[in-house]
Amino acid sequence: MSMPVGVFRRIIRCCDKWCGVTFSLTLLIAVAPALFAAPTKPLRSPWDGRPVTVTEVAYACPAIVHIAPDLVTDGFYRLDDPTHSIIDPVRQEAYRQSSEGVKSVGAEIVRAADAYRTTGSKQAAQCAMNQIVTLAQEHSLAGKMSSSQAYYVQGWIAGAIAIAYLKIRETGLATPQQSEVIGAWLESIGKQTVAYYEEHNRSGHGTSQNNHLYWAGVELAAIGVAADNPSDFSWAMGTYNIGVDKIQPDGTLPLEMARGSRALHYHLYALAPLVLLAEFGEANHIDSYARANGAIHRLVNISVAGLHDPAPFAKAAKAQQEIPKTISGDQIGWAPPYVRRFPNPALEGFIKSAPSLSVFYLGGLPPG
Repeated sequence: MSMPVGVFRRIIRCCDKWCGVTFSLTLLIAVAPALFAAPTKPLRSPWDGRPVTVTEVAYACPAIVHIAPDLVTDGFYRLDDPTHSIIDPVRQEAYRQSSEGVKSVGAEIVRAADAYRTTGSKQAAQCAMNQIVTLAQEHSLAGKMSSSQAYYVQGWIAGAIAIAYLKIRETGLATPQQSEVIGAWLESIGKQTVAYYEEHNRSGHGTSQNNHLYWAGVELAAIGVAADNPSDFSWAMGTYNIGVDKIQPDGTLPLEMARGSRALHYHLYALAPLVLLAEFGEANHIDSYARANGAIHRLVNISVAGLHDPAPFAKAAKAQQEIPKTISGDQIGWAPPYVRRFPNPALEGFIKSAPSLSVFYLGGLPPG
């Protein structure tokens, strides 16, 4: 059953008024199915309903760190490289110095949340919660972003922290008031993310359609569940739809194939948030993996095949591919929940031999 365009526009105007979210036509088309099949409250994460036995295992918690609302940082690729695949050492060092502090705080929170999930340590959960509450109370990372790279870092860290919060929220360590403060803080960051990508989409900027958008989707999915905000969650699932709809018959993503020597890397980097978004969808009764006739499986298959033999990527991208010596979380940290649903011997082999499956920007360890 189709819906008249005028009705669509009225719905979006209402959403603007009620939720503070602006939808472009592209995202409207992608988000619409999620809006009209919105999951019932409360929203759930892939970690909900997986109880942890609380223990008294000790955890060495670092001191609370205070992070400013504003972030000043910039990208690290060479400015004269149209493929954005050649790193400029000077810019990379400047980026490291300007973003390391923020990333370190996020990484400590994720580490503590995973320690709770794996050992049941109440101390670890309390450690993560105390830092999250402090960041929320001080509106950390919710201020002015200096560049596109600053927005990316803001989204990656906020998404990772939101997932860490979802991993520990069932402990009841946060008071109702603290939970409200955390939810409002995360929503304020999410609102900035949506505004950034909507503006870039209107201007035709490539990052409004490539892996950056899918990572923003993970951020908004986690925020949507943490704050029980269906608007944020629907926007997130819309980014999933955009990504999956871009998958070609051979399984490739055109915008990621344009990344020269890092084409394979960016296919895997795009796949990671798409799989976690699918898991968020499935947790809320959305048959995400079936989208576009199961196109995501084609992306999985060609990306995993590329780890065995990158020649097809090298040929298509017209550049020798960068291949890590060890296949670890950065390449296949998304894989465990996928193979539980869709057995894949090649992928299972990589999982078994990986030294770690933790991915910081995915909030650490994958859903168990």
